[in-house]
Amino acid sequence: MFPTFAELARMLATRRTTSRELLEQCLSRIEDTEGEGTRVFLKVHAAQARAAADAVDRGRSLGMVASPYAGIPVSVKDLFNIAGDSTAAGSQVLADAPPAQLDAPAVARLRAAGLVIVGRTNMTEFAYTGLGINPHFGTPKNPFERERGRIPGGSSSGAAISVTDGMAAAGLGTDTGGSCRIPAALTGIAGFKPTARRVSLEGVLPLATSLDSVGSLARSVACCAVMDAILACATPTAPRPFPLRGLRLAVPETLVLNDMDGEVAAAFERALTLLSGQGAHIVRLPLPELLELPTINAKGGFAAAESYTWHRRLLSEKGDQYDPLVRVRMERGANQSASDYLELCQARHDFIRRVTAICAPFDALLLPTVPRIAPTFAEVETEDDYSRMNLLMLRNPAVINFIDGCAVSVPCHAPGSAPVGLMVAGLCDTDARLLAIAQAVEAVVAPSLADPGFPGLAG
Repeated sequence: MFPTFAELARMLATRRTTSRELLEQCLSRIEDTEGEGTRVFLKVHAAQARAAADAVDRGRSLGMVASPYAGIPVSVKDLFNIAGDSTAAGSQVLADAPPAQLDAPAVARLRAAGLVIVGRTNMTEFAYTGLGINPHFGTPKNPFERERGRIPGGSSSGAAISVTDGMAAAGLGTDTGGSCRIPAALTGIAGFKPTARRVSLEGVLPLATSLDSVGSLARSVACCAVMDAILACATPTAPRPFPLRGLRLAVPETLVLNDMDGEVAAAFERALTLLSGQGAHIVRLPLPELLELPTINAKGGFAAAESYTWHRRLLSEKGDQYDPLVRVRMERGANQSASDYLELCQARHDFIRRVTAICAPFDALLLPTVPRIAPTFAEVETEDDYSRMNLLMLRNPAVINFIDGCAVSVPCHAPGSAPVGLMVAGLCDTDARLLAIAQAVEAVVAPSLADPGFPGLAG
């Protein structure tokens, strides 16, 4: 893994490295025949990235940089328009799609801040499922016990492994039901899902427009905060960590703590103990309202209804080219009537109102990002196992998308053990404060990953 954004910015500012050197490290790891590069990247923009890196280095030599982070290499999920590229969304169905004329605003904002786009990363086809498996282009292996073959999590699978394997310092991803946070949790990095309207979705191929959001995966919470600031057109810095002493942190006890395996349960309780030891007030919150979600989404929810609407024509023309496990989930949307969809919208509105009132007195929610460590490929080989595990992976993160909140997955496992994510979540439009709280949480539960501090232009 690369150093944090703060450390990279300091190294670049003091000429201890150059953007071109950082990029060549990425390209070398991508090209390593014994590595995961061919499964992580669907397209590498080597020539364009070298030109961009060289331009940043020339500008820095003249004292002209777009931001302190100019020259840092990042990856882009294959869901975003990049000018001159076709956006295939990890599928063969869109192989003949015309090239995009313009960058998606999210991509354009990264470029404007001087970040260097390495290439397009692999993903679950059309971002539909949380396991990260792609039968068309292969699935990158989780760095934990790679020889055993564990899933990376999805749908932003390539984004996560591009970070863990040093092929990029951060990955641009999307999150509809956990697609940034699930792979972050399973691979031991940070993943941020902002309030949905915070970052433009223009130029991003949709999954469920009611739930989609643009987020990032990176080594630390502070790195994700820098990415978020750039994407939201704010000053590219991270908030200062929020003091933990006196914070009221709620742990929902309904649904989200079910079915935890031993490793996740131990890591979660360890994190709560560490935070309590720093003066945070850990409050157990019954929140029985969460038991309503399976019933509300019984017909497939927004993901099925809205993805089917977008894919209906393609399914009729090219249905045999879809991953069957993705297609069957989309086709559930065909069984939803207009009345079903309107009732779903009303149920969500009422659910958000009630849950927001209950959670508003707390500074943040704490819950396991996912209830178990990364399963092996063998554990999701059958359709039944795949479906069961997919539902488990999506269950907790999807709660935050449904209430239109924001959340960060922070590694909370003991050093040397299987990666486990702690989700620090907040209500709608509390993003900056939540990131500050999550930075403070990270410094306690994962001090080796936390940023040491943020530099100015001079480093």
